[in-house]
Amino acid sequence: MTYCVGLNLEEGLILASDSRTNAGVDDIGRFGKMRVIAEDGERVIVTLSAGNLSVSQNALNLLEQRARHAPSQLGVHNAGSMFEVATLLGDAMREIRGRDAAYLKASGIDPGATFILGGQIRGEAPRLFLVYSEGNFIENSDETPFFQTGETKFGKPILDRVIDSGTSLVEATKCVVVSFDSTIRSNLSVGPPIDLLVYRRDSLRVQVQRRMGEDDPYYTTVRKQWNDSLRAAIAELPHPDWL
Repeated sequence: MTYCVGLNLEEGLILASDSRTNAGVDDIGRFGKMRVIAEDGERVIVTLSAGNLSVSQNALNLLEQRARHAPSQLGVHNAGSMFEVATLLGDAMREIRGRDAAYLKASGIDPGATFILGGQIRGEAPRLFLVYSEGNFIENSDETPFFQTGETKFGKPILDRVIDSGTSLVEATKCVVVSFDSTIRSNLSVGPPIDLLVYRRDSLRVQVQRRMGEDDPYYTTVRKQWNDSLRAAIAELPHPDWL
């Protein structure tokens, strides 16, 4: 399992994912789930993947291979909108699942995979999509400024309480890091390093991309201060008179 989150805010986009693919007593696998396609001044496209790793990797590889070998056809490098990119990603997902799903199911393996797709192409605003395993997708709205996929339940409460479309990139980044810390504390299948990308609206270039390991100074500071703050907040709540 994994945990991925994407936010589309007035100031820009935040996308983050963990790197754990399996976690047994003596077998911990790590693969990055973030892929970035960027052309300065023209487009920044970011994908986060959860679910079956081979399906998601093959779908992305198919997408990029077609862009390289058939540059005159519609692809991620010449698409005129993020909607077109989401459509291409959904089509690639369907093709890979159509090829591999029956064989995976025969071996008792779930072929499901999902993507969070975010970015901006010159001429339109930043956009954020959730692409389902079946290849269909939805786009976020002002009322739904973030998408999650993978192991979502532990990290969702902090986002629900704090995030709206007007939240600053700085405050939202703090919330995302806390959301990952809460998930990592409660679920063994999610773990560092955390890949984090912060994109400022209309910049059309990647300016902040960071990989935070377990010993990353900022991550360890946030983890400790959040834990201490929670304990202090609980202690300061009014005592129940009926106890």
